Amino acid sequence: MKNCGISRWDDPKEINAKLANLTSQEIWEVDDEYYEQVVLKYYNEKCKESKAVYEEAQQYIPGGVQHNLAFNKPFPMCMKKAEGAYLYDKDGNQYIDFLQAGGPTILGSNYKPVRDKVIELLQECGPTTGLLHESELLIAREIHKHMPNVELFRMLGSGTEAVMASLRIARIATGNKRIIKIGGAYHGWSDQMVYGLKIPGSRALLESHGIPWGAYQTTDEVRPNDLGMLEGMLRRNRLMGGTAAVLIEPVGPESGTRPVARGYNKEVRKLCDKYGALLIFDEVVTGFRVALGGAQEYFDVAPDLTIFGKIVAGGYPAAGGVGGKKEYAQLMAAGLATGKHRAYVGGTLAANPLSCLAGYTAIQEIERTNACEVAGRMGDRLCDGLKELIERYSLPFVAYNQGSIVHLECTGAMSFDFSSMSFLKSAVGLLKNKEMMYVRKDSMERMGAAYMANGIVTLAGSRLYTSLADTPEIIDEALNRFEEVFKHVKKTDKGLL
Repeated sequence: MKNCGISRWDDPKEINAKLANLTSQEIWEVDDEYYEQVVLKYYNEKCKESKAVYEEAQQYIPGGVQHNLAFNKPFPMCMKKAEGAYLYDKDGNQYIDFLQAGGPTILGSNYKPVRDKVIELLQECGPTTGLLHESELLIAREIHKHMPNVELFRMLGSGTEAVMASLRIARIATGNKRIIKIGGAYHGWSDQMVYGLKIPGSRALLESHGIPWGAYQTTDEVRPNDLGMLEGMLRRNRLMGGTAAVLIEPVGPESGTRPVARGYNKEVRKLCDKYGALLIFDEVVTGFRVALGGAQEYFDVAPDLTIFGKIVAGGYPAAGGVGGKKEYAQLMAAGLATGKHRAYVGGTLAANPLSCLAGYTAIQEIERTNACEVAGRMGDRLCDGLKELIERYSLPFVAYNQGSIVHLECTGAMSFDFSSMSFLKSAVGLLKNKEMMYVRKDSMERMGAAYMANGIVTLAGSRLYTSLADTPEIIDEALNRFEEVFKHVKKTDKGLL
């Protein structure tokens, strides 16, 4: 497969067994002496300007940051420069960047060919006109070229908006009400999707504060990688308004944090056909990262609708969109007050020329540079190096990857699963283990702080994205820095009830 970033697919049973072992024992983390004398010393002595910005920001911003990814222990780093594989903070410290803005920059940060096109556009017409711009056609045509299943594409402002639109389309197309998502998956923060986030079986118990119960009464949750439970829910839903769509992240919930079997997606496709539900692929992370044609190309599965975000705008703002088979995608409204039975979508700055042109140029550059494959090879190298370090230092940590999406689980903070057809059983399990989950989350952030103090930026200390900008030398240097952290990891008495 040309421009594919995944060279291997690990057995999820083996990964889950290792994760179960990780969560069954006390937490392993950097010891107090190292954390206080090295990690905190770094932050306090070398990151003073970041600390000052954060302290003032707390006076004007809830929590002191505008985005959830920005927070880290003991305080957020204020970044000033991004270039390729590196970030530079306000104090001038350099970091190897495995966050890559949360995944959008597979070409590396501030990639020059995209930046040059954006600057040219800004000088000619500015970021938006409110009217049709040729770049809207260019990106839609380019996406269809690489993802033939996306016959029509509508650019929106975010992945959250795209999910909302896709669910409306599914309900109109099928006449059914219910939506099935996989437990632990993140599909944006709209009311009906803040359900079963992070921990399978958590349903409305963990994150859905401020949301009326009725908002997610037609949302169902099933266990990851469990086709039997999915079919049981589809069968049950025949008596409860029918299933409009099954919404999945094709590499598994939370960008593969809960991996699925290689053939899982094809079986989900069969079940959707059997029960008359649309299959929606959330390719916000996987689109143009795991393969130029997305996860749907890698798994050879044709979803009815596809959700886009992140890379679809080339790392620039307003990254979102939904596309799919013509019979479904054309159900989105175009124009004001059409009076037709269609899904209403909008957004003043959606599909602005800047985002469309940046995304179009980025996709072309991904093809030209073979970025998915290059980034995937670097992901393999990073993951293999982490596995070797874990074995060398006899740690219970778990490392695995789906190409350029690399997972490093040191505490198992997100490895719990309380999925059950019984709401009561799920609730009891979640409440019983909630304190332990947060202890492990705190430890995960502590490890993330240790990585940062050694010049490595990760996503919450547990996920890493590689990019075209990474080289074998950069990966090897990163592994040296990980080793410096692992040398100081000790078993604690925390993490068990």
